[in-house]
Amino acid sequence: MHDAALPVRIDSRDGATVLAPRGDIDMSRAPAFREHVRRAIQSGPTRVVIDLSEVEYMDSSGLATLVEAMRNAKQAKTELLLCGLHQKVLAIFEIARLHQFFKIVPTVEDAVSSA
Repeated sequence: MHDAALPVRIDSRDGATVLAPRGDIDMSRAPAFREHVRRAIQSGPTRVVIDLSEVEYMDSSGLATLVEAMRNAKQAKTELLLCGLHQKVLAIFEIARLHQFFKIVPTVEDAVSSA
């Protein structure tokens, strides 16, 4: 487990809010990540992009945070996209069959420009 602080870079690109967490998302860090995502969705953008390119490990609490984010985004009529998944993280999504429910694209640029 890590320190509960999770660095998250937040940018705005072409009307989308882009969150880029840096480091593993595990049980100790998921609550801080959840709060960043919640605030981003509540701020009212039409699209929220979560760039996971600097996340090499995510446990079930990280997955639960993203499932909750998807539910909150749908309620807010905000599109939620994931990008930059490392192979190990993508494998977790595939094992849990979550890749069928999330829109996953290779890069932030793809996420921002997708319609």
